Amino acid sequence: MKKLFLGAVMAFGMLTASAQTKFGYINTEELMSMMPEAAKIQAELNEYQTTLQQQAITLQQEADGKRDQYFKDSASFSNSKKEIVREELVKLYTRLQNYDQEAQQKTNEYAQSKIAPVRQKALDAITTIAKEKGYSYVFDDAQGALLVMPPGDNMLPAVKAKLGIKDPAPAPAGK
Repeated sequence: MKKLFLGAVMAFGMLTASAQTKFGYINTEELMSMMPEAAKIQAELNEYQTTLQQQAITLQQEADGKRDQYFKDSASFSNSKKEIVREELVKLYTRLQNYDQEAQQKTNEYAQSKIAPVRQKALDAITTIAKEKGYSYVFDDAQGALLVMPPGDNMLPAVKAKLGIKDPAPAPAGK
């Protein structure tokens, strides 16, 4: 009888412990798209992209104009002047070819700088609701990432010790 009672108490304890762990999920992309700031950010991003596209058009027109001028006037140029102008044209067209990649990178950086505060605001709200509702873990449905979790221990030092891995000696100062 004692064993049965002890088993029931242990089972009850495990159920109670697992009942304290609540899991939740949220789609942060969907949440952020519903936030009032989203429309403003999208409008700013569209304006930024339009500006970059206009710069690309201007750069293309400049390159085409210089190319056309070169073809028109090159008969009167000396060989050295022809070489200089050709090098300038090659540099200009190379810059034009790289512009799309640069514009994409600039757009991504601009978008991230605008989205970061909104993402933080959403994460703060998620964390607050998780605490209020007693959720221990909250998963991001859109990214498959864990957004909220109880604090944990860094196991790296213990695992390194178990495997006999020693930290490298610190480098001497001034090198």
